[in-house]
Amino acid sequence: MKNNNRLSILSVALIAVISGCTSAPEKPLEQAAAEPAPFVSDYPTRDRVEYVLNCVAQHGGLTYITQYACGCKVDKIAEKLKFSEYEAAKTFTYLRSTPGDNGGVFRDPAQSKDLRKRLKEAEEYAEKSCFVK
Repeated sequence: MKNNNRLSILSVALIAVISGCTSAPEKPLEQAAAEPAPFVSDYPTRDRVEYVLNCVAQHGGLTYITQYACGCKVDKIAEKLKFSEYEAAKTFTYLRSTPGDNGGVFRDPAQSKDLRKRLKEAEEYAEKSCFVK
């Protein structure tokens, strides 16, 4: 029984040493700070899914290619616009066709024109980057 306990303790110690040796060494603080931070999108999942579903519908239906390309497209747009900018640009785009003075609030301000232009440019960039022609 004593040999079994020693064998168990030795096995556990050996596993601990081996797993400690195989883990990646920590990077020095200076090197970790010098590396660029990974891209993190602030787009909510619900909005990403909605975008992908609308994009898939516009590009002929659900296939692996359209699903992948539309997922890519929303990522590329997220690189160019923060979610708050994207959301405002989509609102201006949807409501600019409101007739009369009520629509002028969405059509005429410089912010509306700028955001709609930036959204269009981001969508063109995404379309070129993600869809194989």
